[in-house]
Amino acid sequence: MFSPSEFRDLVSGQRRGLRASLLRMGLGLAEFPYAAAVRWRNRRYDSGVAAVERVDVPVVSVGNLTLGGTGKTPMVRWIAGWFRQRGLRVAVLSRGYGADDGGANDEALELEQRLPDVPHLENPDRVAAAQVAIDELDMQLLVLDDGFQHRRIARDLDVVLLDALEPFGFGHVFPRGTLREPVAGLRRANVIGLSRADMLSQDERDALRCQVRQWVPEAAWLELVHAPELLLSADGQEEPLESLRNRAVAAFCGLGNPAGFQHTLDACGYRVVDFREFPDHHRYNRSDVESLARWAERLDVEVILCTHKDLVKLALSRLGTRPLWAVAIGLDFLAGQTALEERLEALQPDVP
Repeated sequence: MFSPSEFRDLVSGQRRGLRASLLRMGLGLAEFPYAAAVRWRNRRYDSGVAAVERVDVPVVSVGNLTLGGTGKTPMVRWIAGWFRQRGLRVAVLSRGYGADDGGANDEALELEQRLPDVPHLENPDRVAAAQVAIDELDMQLLVLDDGFQHRRIARDLDVVLLDALEPFGFGHVFPRGTLREPVAGLRRANVIGLSRADMLSQDERDALRCQVRQWVPEAAWLELVHAPELLLSADGQEEPLESLRNRAVAAFCGLGNPAGFQHTLDACGYRVVDFREFPDHHRYNRSDVESLARWAERLDVEVILCTHKDLVKLALSRLGTRPLWAVAIGLDFLAGQTALEERLEALQPDVP
């Protein structure tokens, strides 16, 4: 079993040697049936064989092309907050991946804390969830979290995020790479956002934009930064990011792409003594907590850091004797904010 970083090292080609080559060969064989199934499914929707259902309010989808985190949750929060500031009743719909039975998943818990006036409905049948939001909650606009590959519900705007660290999934569909579907799927997008754009030079960002234009010449182009905002504790305390600058910390996360969180910690100026990875959407149990507490006690650090998604699942303010804080992430625009807002404005229904 590979950690997220080990898997990326393998499929990216950074991991060398005979065993790595054989593993990539095996993953390449498994890629063909997976990619074929994805293409077949997309063709059914594109041709009208599979029905696309439209609901009675505008729908905005936020999704990505690759596995792992590309900043969907900050973008969902930004879009939902943008509409709420203009007086619209907005709900977020998601599949609920990684949720405990009867509970909410990490994205829902995170959004609930940061957007308490925006309902979050979790249901694999997002058409049914949409009807509940419209008929029972009287919502005026819906935001699909991780909705790009969910073809069954019609959307009025498709926002797709590309991760600057691996925008095209190392050129292969899962499991040989990290693409959820072939890159040609970008043709369905209306807005393309390059997340973690600050990790690339302007020339590199321009080159990526030219590549994307081959598939979606009319799409709006955004350049986004995952901007750390503050430190949060499980009991609601807040501290400025600068309070830990140049201090020794340890960190962990359960993300599909841990390198993004590591980049955030470096950007904050923290000295990360040790770093642990868990699978994406990891459900922390008692054994995990005890292991993390022992790990924290062995290290010469004052504080343990994690992501907000990890904190809402753990609901702990300490690991052993060490304080536990989350780095809360927001969204900054390097380019394209006006273009996005123009498209959102076009969707606004009349507010009664």
